[in-house]
Amino acid sequence: MKATAKAHTNIALIKYWGKRNEPIILPTNNSLSLTLDGYFTTTSVEFDETLTKDQFILDEQVITGEQYERVASFLDIIRKLAGKQLYASITSKNEVPTAAGFASSASGFAALAAAGTKAIGLGLSNMELSRLTRQGSGSACRSIYGGFAEWQMGKKEDGSDSYAIPIAPAEHWDIRVAAVVLSSTKKKVSSRAGMKRTVETSPFFQGWLDSIPQDLTTIKGGIRHRDFQKVGEIAEANCLKMHATTLGANPPFTYWHDTTIAVMQKIQEMRTQNIPVYFTIDAGPNVKVLYLPEYEKIVEETLRSLSGVADIRLSKPGQGVTYL
Repeated sequence: MKATAKAHTNIALIKYWGKRNEPIILPTNNSLSLTLDGYFTTTSVEFDETLTKDQFILDEQVITGEQYERVASFLDIIRKLAGKQLYASITSKNEVPTAAGFASSASGFAALAAAGTKAIGLGLSNMELSRLTRQGSGSACRSIYGGFAEWQMGKKEDGSDSYAIPIAPAEHWDIRVAAVVLSSTKKKVSSRAGMKRTVETSPFFQGWLDSIPQDLTTIKGGIRHRDFQKVGEIAEANCLKMHATTLGANPPFTYWHDTTIAVMQKIQEMRTQNIPVYFTIDAGPNVKVLYLPEYEKIVEETLRSLSGVADIRLSKPGQGVTYL
């Protein structure tokens, strides 16, 4: 009863920021993402009758505490679904900087869900797998698919209609993403805590929600027609609106560093020089830059020249979950 799965992380172009149900992770809005080939997690799950509890090894380290409990609780959902009470040995390798704004939980839980369900004998469709994965990490439900995917918030209280659907495959459009690595240190405010504080206290939050439907309609049209300017403008504006809600929270907070702002300013300056580039930022200081293949060299060289930039990692559209 063993399986190994690989899942890639994704970058949200229309952000997920807010839950309407915390325990089963139901979002306050639809979100849309691009799966990336450059960041991924590979996870093996083996259910073993001799084990008396789950064992979790991440990047050759035995994991305990909150991170372990989160994984064990997710496996409880899989065990309940399969009707089997077996513990598992989980071995995972993360090719994503953990807790630094690169959505390591997205690729992590997508790979865990895929490997865990396959190992225990569940034959789930992608829709069923996405719905299950959502309960481990919200954004992970989008990593089931390659290319562009939309997580539908759903309306039902049991979460049965909240899962991701594919919008366009990786082959649809060769749009590129440069991940500008500024900091690999752990965030002071986790995504989960920051999201909760914003929903409960920020007066800007409702305005953010009200803007989402139009952003989604416009960006999906841009993706369909491969309109880079339209997709870039909406993604950048949506990102800025999301981060504005954190400044209105009580107490206020931000994920940005000085270099985050410097990168944003450089990208806006590049556009005045007729270089079409746009940025987006998740819950962390690192900046993701959208560009087209013909501009890759100048984008990379320009961003590497900035003080405070530790690394640039280039990605193409990535594939969905695969089994190894």
